[in-house]
Amino acid sequence: MKKNRKKLIWEYTEAIITALVLALLIRAYIIQAFKIPSGSMIPTLLIGDHILVNKFLYGTRIPFSDGRILILKKPERGDIIVFKYPEDPKRDFIKRIVAAEGDVVESKNKTIYVNGKPTSEPYAQHTDNSIRPVGIEPRDNFGPYIVPKNKYFVMGDNRDQSYDSRYWGYVDMKDIKGKALILYWSWDSKDHWVRFNRIGRLVN
Repeated sequence: MKKNRKKLIWEYTEAIITALVLALLIRAYIIQAFKIPSGSMIPTLLIGDHILVNKFLYGTRIPFSDGRILILKKPERGDIIVFKYPEDPKRDFIKRIVAAEGDVVESKNKTIYVNGKPTSEPYAQHTDNSIRPVGIEPRDNFGPYIVPKNKYFVMGDNRDQSYDSRYWGYVDMKDIKGKALILYWSWDSKDHWVRFNRIGRLVN
């Protein structure tokens, strides 16, 4: 009887340990959940949206190094990425890549130019019609900047309400955690209801 009980306890313990190890591996290398904490990506992502982030698309990180293996694709313009905030690596940010390494990026009166051409950005939102002059601050006018190697210039879709590369510079490839994949939950804390119409949407 005691042997059977010990065997049962060990089997449960083994199952729990295996599940925890698998969960940690999945979180570290495959998929990670992320909650949208601010309105910088409105209208694409709302406060209270919960998304899954694809962590293997840009390559699997080699433990204890900045290297990656099994790279399926490189981050590119238009991708929405989760990354370590350069000024505080303990925090995660989510923004959209506007320019990649080697690109020349600038803004003229809220219009983004990449390599000298105005970009089409149907996802971008402006809530303030005023234009802040060149030299006052970089919200509406900046650059041109040449994006360095292995760096990315990112911005929030809610352009007038986003703290991004315009203010603190580039995102390094080594700090990118993954690409936003799909909405799996959305909670409106203001009105206290589930946004069922958003659940299951691909993030793009």
